[in-house]
Amino acid sequence: QVQLVESGGELVQAGGSLRLSCATSGRTFSRYAMGWFRQALGKEREFVAAINQSGGSTYYVDSVKGRFTISRDNAENMVYLQMNSLKPEDTAVYYCAASPIASPTYYSRNYYRETLYNYWGQGTQVTVSS
Repeated sequence: QVQLVESGGELVQAGGSLRLSCATSGRTFSRYAMGWFRQALGKEREFVAAINQSGGSTYYVDSVKGRFTISRDNAENMVYLQMNSLKPEDTAVYYCAASPIASPTYYSRNYYRETLYNYWGQGTQVTVSS
């Protein structure tokens, strides 16, 4: 069982930066690939970024490439999402999720699928004002 708790969401002006954090429980954190997803009001939840177990591979949705950076600290059981140059369209509830998929190849092809992630946090609200 893995418990995830996100933090760091707040109201920020367009062009600003935020760093989201995801604290995880359990001693097996390093076995999980991790993802960030977001859901804007009235829209479906979408993939934002993902990172494999070692942190050596990262993946992003096109709309955040060059602006967002996902990272992890396996010693501290933490995952981060650094968000720069924020835009109003980034406004959403951001969720952290954990995937037990062991195959790097399979994960590299399917990281964006919500069904790969067994554990989810409660979400943190990010609001970007124009």
